[in-house]
Amino acid sequence: MNPISNVWNHPKTSAAGLLIAVVTIARVLSEQGITLGAAGNGSVITLVSAVATAFLGLLARDPSSQSSSTGSTAKLGAWALIALLLPLPFMAGCSGVTVAQDIVNWTPALQSAVATVDSTAALLAPMDAPIFTAATIGFDAASNLLVAQARAYLANPTAGTLAQMQAQVVTFQQQVNASLLQAAKITNTASQQHALAAIQGVATIVSAILALVQTISSKAQVAQMAAQSTIKLAAVRPLLDDSTAAAVVASHYGEPVQMARAQVAQAEYAEAQAGF
Repeated sequence: MNPISNVWNHPKTSAAGLLIAVVTIARVLSEQGITLGAAGNGSVITLVSAVATAFLGLLARDPSSQSSSTGSTAKLGAWALIALLLPLPFMAGCSGVTVAQDIVNWTPALQSAVATVDSTAALLAPMDAPIFTAATIGFDAASNLLVAQARAYLANPTAGTLAQMQAQVVTFQQQVNASLLQAAKITNTASQQHALAAIQGVATIVSAILALVQTISSKAQVAQMAAQSTIKLAAVRPLLDDSTAAAVVASHYGEPVQMARAQVAQAEYAEAQAGF
């Protein structure tokens, strides 16, 4: 096989392979403590990894792939999936204090998302509004408690305050998952769409916070958290919209949507693998 002609004949797959190699090497260097210098609040290595992953996302979503052969598209999808499973800056190298601060930083977005939920009942058909209200009635209290516990951990990062934050994020996640399943039972199509869209704003943020808490929890602690999760991600995943989730994360971190899409996918994979 001529490697030069292979690159020429399969440019997208070759580019994906090269980007995979870049992300893999960056991961190894990062694990060895090699940073190649600072880049903003991170390092050059994490920046290179993130950029490579973002380009992989662009390749995987390239509209021209629809005109390529089925085999080539499947191969590219596999390359992109492998990349999404590699650690990204969003999911790696966080300290407890950093995570707690990030959760606190999510407060405005979380409060806005909960406020949207509170106002959504007025947009639904009269017979659907009570169902939606009953399904989401605990969001205000749950969000306030989670933020309060993150602030408590930030001020006093002990095992006890971490345990409280772990328990609360799972409790909130379960409330959100239950509300998604209830909203899916609404038969009026317009009402159901409004309900699911409103709840997803909260669901995306809670999922991001859960992923952050996972990074500072031991395997035993994560297993304990997952054991408390009775409504699994797989049950509600069909009700969620990838583009909406990516837009929320991209807005919060001030990053490209494609990078956010990769981060959301990796967070969901990590949660599913942990048993959530």
